[in-house]
Amino acid sequence: MNRKTHPPSPAAAKGRRSLATVFCTAVLCALLGAHAQAADWPDRPIRIVVPFGAGGSTDALARILAEKLGGLVGQTVVIENRAGAAGAIGAQAVSKAAPDGTTFLLATSSTHAVLPHLRPLPYDAIKDFTAIARIASAPNVLMVSPALKVATVKDLAQLAASREGGLTYSSSGSGTVTHLIAADFVQRAGIRARHIPYKTGIQALPELNSGQIDFTFDSIVWALPQAQAGKIKALAIGSPERSPLAPDLPTMREAGFAGFDGTTWFALMGPAGIPPKIVAELNRHINAALRDPDLRAQFERQGAEALGGTPQDLEKLVRDDGSRWAKVITTGNIKIEQ
Repeated sequence: MNRKTHPPSPAAAKGRRSLATVFCTAVLCALLGAHAQAADWPDRPIRIVVPFGAGGSTDALARILAEKLGGLVGQTVVIENRAGAAGAIGAQAVSKAAPDGTTFLLATSSTHAVLPHLRPLPYDAIKDFTAIARIASAPNVLMVSPALKVATVKDLAQLAASREGGLTYSSSGSGTVTHLIAADFVQRAGIRARHIPYKTGIQALPELNSGQIDFTFDSIVWALPQAQAGKIKALAIGSPERSPLAPDLPTMREAGFAGFDGTTWFALMGPAGIPPKIVAELNRHINAALRDPDLRAQFERQGAEALGGTPQDLEKLVRDDGSRWAKVITTGNIKIEQ
Protein backbone atom coordinates (compact mmCIF):
# COMPACT_ATOMS: atom_id res chain seq x y z
CA MET A 1 0.00 0.00 0.00
CA ASN A 2 1.39 3.36 -1.01
CA ARG A 3 1.53 6.01 1.65
CA LYS A 4 0.82 9.54 0.70
CA THR A 5 3.62 11.91 1.63
CA HIS A 6 3.14 15.52 2.55
CA PRO A 7 5.63 18.33 2.14
CA PRO A 8 6.97 19.78 5.42
CA SER A 9 5.04 22.63 6.85
CA PRO A 10 6.43 26.14 6.25
CA ALA A 11 7.34 26.37 9.95
CA ALA A 12 9.27 23.08 9.93
CA ALA A 13 11.13 23.99 6.76
CA LYS A 14 12.05 27.37 8.19
CA GLY A 15 13.32 25.69 11.36
CA ARG A 16 15.56 23.35 9.37
CA ARG A 17 16.96 26.22 7.35
CA SER A 18 17.67 28.15 10.57
CA LEU A 19 19.59 25.22 12.09
CA ALA A 20 21.62 24.80 8.91
CA THR A 21 22.37 28.52 8.88
CA VAL A 22 23.52 28.43 12.50
CA PHE A 23 25.77 25.41 11.85
CA CYS A 24 27.36 26.89 8.73
CA THR A 25 27.89 30.21 10.48
CA ALA A 26 29.62 28.50 13.40
CA VAL A 27 31.94 26.57 11.07
CA LEU A 28 32.70 29.69 9.05
CA CYS A 29 33.47 31.71 12.18
CA ALA A 30 35.81 29.00 13.43
CA LEU A 31 37.66 28.92 10.12
CA LEU A 32 37.86 32.69 9.91
CA GLY A 33 39.02 32.86 13.53
CA ALA A 34 41.83 30.40 12.91
CA HIS A 35 42.82 32.29 9.77
CA ALA A 36 42.79 35.61 11.59
CA GLN A 37 44.86 34.16 14.44
CA ALA A 38 47.53 32.97 12.01
CA ALA A 39 47.37 36.19 9.97
CA ASP A 40 47.73 38.45 13.01
CA TRP A 41 50.47 36.41 14.69
CA PRO A 42 52.15 37.42 16.86
CA ASP A 43 49.60 39.70 18.49
CA ARG A 44 51.16 39.49 21.97
CA PRO A 45 54.51 38.55 23.60
CA ILE A 46 56.05 35.18 22.81
CA ARG A 47 57.22 33.01 25.69
CA ILE A 48 60.12 30.55 25.42
CA VAL A 49 60.27 28.11 28.32
CA VAL A 50 63.77 26.99 29.27
CA PRO A 51 63.45 23.68 31.15
CA PHE A 52 66.62 24.33 33.17
CA GLY A 53 67.83 26.99 35.60
CA ALA A 54 69.08 30.43 34.66
CA GLY A 55 72.77 30.81 33.84
CA GLY A 56 73.36 27.50 32.07
CA SER A 57 74.13 26.94 28.41
CA THR A 58 70.50 26.23 27.45
CA ASP A 59 69.39 29.46 29.12
CA ALA A 60 72.18 31.46 27.46
CA LEU A 61 71.31 30.19 23.97
CA ALA A 62 67.61 30.89 24.53
CA ARG A 63 68.29 34.49 25.57
CA ILE A 64 70.57 35.13 22.60
CA LEU A 65 67.92 33.78 20.25
CA ALA A 66 65.09 35.67 21.97
CA GLU A 67 66.81 39.01 21.54
CA LYS A 68 67.35 38.51 17.82
CA LEU A 69 63.97 36.87 17.19
CA GLY A 70 62.04 39.65 18.90
CA GLY A 71 63.29 42.18 16.38
CA LEU A 72 62.38 39.95 13.46
CA VAL A 73 58.80 39.16 14.51
CA GLY A 74 58.11 42.63 15.91
CA GLN A 75 57.09 41.36 19.33
CA THR A 76 58.68 40.89 22.74
CA VAL A 77 60.12 37.41 23.33
CA VAL A 78 60.45 36.55 27.02
CA ILE A 79 62.33 33.69 28.68
CA GLU A 80 60.76 31.66 31.47
CA ASN A 81 62.94 29.21 33.41
CA ARG A 82 61.02 26.15 34.64
CA ALA A 83 63.64 23.75 35.91
CA GLY A 84 63.21 20.30 37.39
CA ALA A 85 63.18 16.57 36.59
CA ALA A 86 66.01 16.88 34.04
CA GLY A 87 63.89 19.20 31.91
CA ALA A 88 60.61 17.26 32.08
CA ILE A 89 58.74 19.89 34.13
CA GLY A 90 59.28 22.65 31.60
CA ALA A 91 58.55 20.32 28.68
CA GLN A 92 55.29 19.19 30.26
CA ALA A 93 54.19 22.80 30.80
CA VAL A 94 54.63 23.60 27.12
CA SER A 95 52.91 20.40 25.99
CA LYS A 96 49.79 21.54 27.90
CA ALA A 97 49.87 25.15 26.61
CA ALA A 98 47.41 26.53 24.08
CA PRO A 99 48.66 26.01 20.49
CA ASP A 100 48.29 29.69 19.60
CA GLY A 101 51.91 30.36 18.70
CA THR A 102 52.83 32.24 21.87
CA THR A 103 54.39 29.47 24.01
CA PHE A 104 57.44 27.44 23.00
CA LEU A 105 60.08 25.18 24.54
CA LEU A 106 63.83 25.35 24.16
CA ALA A 107 63.96 21.57 23.84
CA THR A 108 67.16 19.58 24.25
CA SER A 109 68.53 16.09 23.75
CA SER A 110 67.57 15.41 27.36
CA THR A 111 63.90 16.39 27.14
CA HIS A 112 63.15 14.71 23.83
CA ALA A 113 65.73 12.02 23.04
CA VAL A 114 66.93 10.68 26.39
CA LEU A 115 64.27 10.98 29.10
CA PRO A 116 61.49 9.28 27.07
CA HIS A 117 63.56 6.09 27.15
CA LEU A 118 64.51 6.25 30.81
CA ARG A 119 61.23 6.73 32.65
CA PRO A 120 57.50 7.36 32.18
CA LEU A 121 56.83 11.01 31.29
CA PRO A 122 53.68 13.15 31.39
CA TYR A 123 54.19 13.99 27.72
CA ASP A 124 54.89 12.25 24.42
CA ALA A 125 58.04 13.67 22.85
CA ILE A 126 56.56 13.32 19.36
CA LYS A 127 52.76 13.54 19.53
CA ASP A 128 52.47 16.32 22.12
CA PHE A 129 54.71 18.82 20.34
CA THR A 130 54.96 20.82 17.13
CA ALA A 131 58.47 20.89 15.68
CA ILE A 132 59.61 24.40 14.71
CA ALA A 133 63.36 24.35 14.03
CA ARG A 134 66.73 23.07 15.17
CA ILE A 135 68.65 25.81 16.99
CA ALA A 136 72.16 24.59 17.77
CA SER A 137 74.42 21.72 18.72
CA ALA A 138 77.23 21.79 21.26
CA PRO A 139 80.11 19.30 21.44
CA ASN A 140 81.24 17.58 24.60
CA VAL A 141 84.90 16.83 25.22
CA LEU A 142 86.48 13.63 26.55
CA MET A 143 88.58 14.73 29.51
CA VAL A 144 90.86 12.62 31.69
CA SER A 145 92.66 13.08 34.95
CA PRO A 146 96.28 14.26 34.55
CA ALA A 147 97.17 11.47 36.97
CA LEU A 148 96.44 8.83 34.30
CA LYS A 149 99.39 9.85 32.11
CA VAL A 150 97.56 8.99 28.87
CA ALA A 151 97.88 10.97 25.64
CA THR A 152 95.20 9.49 23.37
CA VAL A 153 91.79 7.82 23.47
CA LYS A 154 93.47 4.56 22.50
CA ASP A 155 95.77 4.90 25.53
CA LEU A 156 92.74 5.37 27.77
CA ALA A 157 91.00 2.28 26.41
CA GLN A 158 94.14 0.18 26.84
CA LEU A 159 94.58 1.41 30.41
CA ALA A 160 90.99 0.52 31.23
CA ALA A 161 91.47 -2.98 29.81
CA SER A 162 94.58 -3.50 31.92
CA ARG A 163 92.94 -2.51 35.22
CA GLU A 164 91.15 -5.30 37.01
CA GLY A 165 88.44 -3.00 38.32
CA GLY A 166 88.25 -0.82 35.24
CA LEU A 167 87.97 2.98 35.44
CA THR A 168 85.59 5.53 36.90
CA TYR A 169 83.77 8.29 35.05
CA SER A 170 81.60 11.18 36.17
CA SER A 171 78.61 12.97 34.64
CA SER A 172 76.30 15.89 35.37
CA GLY A 173 73.68 13.48 36.67
CA SER A 174 72.31 9.99 36.20
CA GLY A 175 70.47 9.73 32.90
CA THR A 176 71.79 13.01 31.51
CA VAL A 177 73.26 13.36 28.04
CA THR A 178 76.81 13.49 29.44
CA HIS A 179 76.16 10.21 31.27
CA LEU A 180 74.94 8.53 28.08
CA ILE A 181 77.76 9.90 25.93
CA ALA A 182 80.29 8.38 28.35
CA ALA A 183 78.29 5.14 28.51
CA ASP A 184 78.32 4.99 24.71
CA PHE A 185 82.10 5.34 24.73
CA VAL A 186 82.43 2.57 27.33
CA GLN A 187 80.25 0.26 25.24
CA ARG A 188 82.06 1.02 21.99
CA ALA A 189 85.49 0.60 23.60
CA GLY A 190 84.47 -2.65 25.28
CA ILE A 191 85.89 -1.54 28.63
CA ARG A 192 84.68 -1.60 32.21
CA ALA A 193 83.97 1.68 33.95
CA ARG A 194 81.91 2.71 36.97
CA HIS A 195 79.62 5.72 36.71
CA ILE A 196 79.70 8.36 39.48
CA PRO A 197 77.02 11.05 38.97
CA TYR A 198 77.28 14.65 40.20
CA LYS A 199 74.75 17.48 40.11
CA THR A 200 76.92 19.36 37.60
CA GLY A 201 80.02 18.48 35.65
CA ILE A 202 82.02 21.24 37.32
CA GLN A 203 81.42 19.67 40.75
CA ALA A 204 83.47 16.66 39.68
CA LEU A 205 86.46 18.76 38.66
CA PRO A 206 88.46 18.46 41.93
CA GLU A 207 88.07 14.66 41.89
CA LEU A 208 89.00 14.52 38.21
CA ASN A 209 92.06 16.68 38.85
CA SER A 210 93.21 14.57 41.80
CA GLY A 211 92.66 11.23 40.08
CA GLN A 212 89.66 10.02 42.11
CA ILE A 213 87.68 10.21 38.86
CA ASP A 214 89.41 8.92 35.72
CA PHE A 215 87.47 10.51 32.87
CA THR A 216 84.34 12.39 31.86
CA PHE A 217 82.57 14.04 28.92
CA ASP A 218 81.37 17.60 29.32
CA SER A 219 80.90 20.96 27.61
CA ILE A 220 83.74 22.36 25.55
CA VAL A 221 83.08 25.78 27.13
CA TRP A 222 84.49 24.86 30.51
CA ALA A 223 86.67 21.94 29.37
CA LEU A 224 89.09 24.08 27.38
CA PRO A 225 89.97 26.57 30.16
CA GLN A 226 90.50 23.67 32.57
CA ALA A 227 92.77 21.92 30.07
CA GLN A 228 94.74 25.10 29.42
CA ALA A 229 95.20 25.50 33.18
CA GLY A 230 96.51 21.93 33.44
CA LYS A 231 93.70 20.78 35.72
CA ILE A 232 92.49 18.15 33.24
CA LYS A 233 93.68 16.74 29.92
CA ALA A 234 91.42 16.93 26.86
CA LEU A 235 91.78 13.89 24.58
CA ALA A 236 89.07 14.30 21.93
CA ILE A 237 85.90 16.13 20.98
CA GLY A 238 82.57 14.40 20.51
CA SER A 239 81.34 16.31 17.46
CA PRO A 240 81.58 14.76 13.97
CA GLU A 241 83.91 17.58 12.89
CA ARG A 242 86.66 19.44 14.72
CA SER A 243 85.64 22.60 16.53
CA PRO A 244 87.00 26.05 15.61
CA LEU A 245 87.33 26.59 19.37
CA ALA A 246 89.87 23.76 19.54
CA PRO A 247 91.08 23.00 16.01
CA ASP A 248 93.98 20.84 17.24
CA LEU A 249 91.71 18.56 19.27
CA PRO A 250 90.88 15.37 17.30
CA THR A 251 87.35 14.04 17.06
CA MET A 252 86.29 10.75 18.60
CA ARG A 253 85.74 9.48 15.07
CA GLU A 254 89.33 10.32 14.18
CA ALA A 255 90.37 8.48 17.34
CA GLY A 256 88.86 5.28 15.96
CA PHE A 257 85.21 5.47 17.05
CA ALA A 258 83.33 5.65 13.74
CA GLY A 259 79.82 7.09 14.04
CA PHE A 260 80.39 8.43 17.54
CA ASP A 261 78.33 11.54 18.31
CA GLY A 262 78.95 13.28 21.61
CA THR A 263 76.96 16.45 21.00
CA THR A 264 74.03 18.02 22.79
CA TRP A 265 71.36 19.59 20.57
CA PHE A 266 68.89 22.40 21.18
CA ALA A 267 65.65 23.10 19.30
CA LEU A 268 62.46 25.14 19.43
CA MET A 269 59.21 23.23 19.84
CA GLY A 270 55.65 24.21 20.68
CA PRO A 271 52.54 22.36 21.82
CA ALA A 272 50.81 20.11 19.30
CA GLY A 273 48.31 21.77 16.98
CA ILE A 274 49.97 25.09 16.14
CA PRO A 275 48.57 26.36 12.80
CA PRO A 276 50.90 25.49 9.90
CA LYS A 277 51.07 29.13 8.80
CA ILE A 278 52.50 30.17 12.17
CA VAL A 279 54.97 27.28 12.10
CA ALA A 280 56.18 28.28 8.65
CA GLU A 281 56.50 31.96 9.54
CA LEU A 282 58.33 31.32 12.79
CA ASN A 283 60.64 28.81 11.12
CA ARG A 284 61.51 31.43 8.51
CA HIS A 285 62.35 34.01 11.17
CA ILE A 286 64.44 31.56 13.19
CA ASN A 287 66.49 30.56 10.18
CA ALA A 288 67.08 34.23 9.43
CA ALA A 289 68.20 34.82 13.02
CA LEU A 290 70.56 31.83 12.91
CA ARG A 291 72.24 33.17 9.78
CA ASP A 292 73.11 36.43 11.52
CA PRO A 293 76.91 36.66 12.05
CA ASP A 294 76.54 38.33 15.45
CA LEU A 295 74.24 35.60 16.76
CA ARG A 296 76.52 32.89 15.39
CA ALA A 297 79.49 34.50 17.14
CA GLN A 298 77.57 34.65 20.43
CA PHE A 299 76.60 30.99 20.06
CA GLU A 300 80.21 30.07 19.37
CA ARG A 301 81.29 31.73 22.61
CA GLN A 302 78.86 29.35 24.32
CA GLY A 303 80.52 26.43 22.55
CA ALA A 304 77.55 25.94 20.22
CA GLU A 305 77.10 25.87 16.46
CA ALA A 306 73.96 27.44 14.97
CA LEU A 307 71.94 24.92 12.95
CA GLY A 308 68.53 25.88 11.56
CA GLY A 309 66.58 23.85 9.01
CA THR A 310 62.99 22.75 8.50
CA PRO A 311 60.46 21.35 10.99
CA GLN A 312 60.92 18.03 9.22
CA ASP A 313 64.66 18.16 9.93
CA LEU A 314 63.87 18.53 13.63
CA GLU A 315 61.32 15.72 13.63
CA LYS A 316 63.92 13.40 12.08
CA LEU A 317 66.54 14.48 14.63
CA VAL A 318 64.23 13.68 17.56
CA ARG A 319 63.35 10.25 16.18
CA ASP A 320 66.89 9.27 15.13
CA ASP A 321 68.58 10.53 18.30
CA GLY A 322 65.91 8.91 20.45
CA SER A 323 66.53 5.55 18.78
CA ARG A 324 70.28 5.93 19.24
CA TRP A 325 70.07 6.67 22.95
CA ALA A 326 67.44 3.97 23.50
CA LYS A 327 69.99 1.44 22.26
CA VAL A 328 72.71 2.78 24.59
CA ILE A 329 70.28 2.71 27.53
CA THR A 330 69.18 -0.86 26.80
CA THR A 331 72.70 -2.18 26.18
CA GLY A 332 74.02 -0.59 29.36
CA ASN A 333 70.92 -1.43 31.41
CA ILE A 334 70.89 2.22 32.46
CA LYS A 335 68.22 3.21 34.95
CA ILE A 336 67.44 6.26 37.05
CA GLU A 337 65.21 6.75 40.06
CA GLN A 338 61.60 7.47 39.16
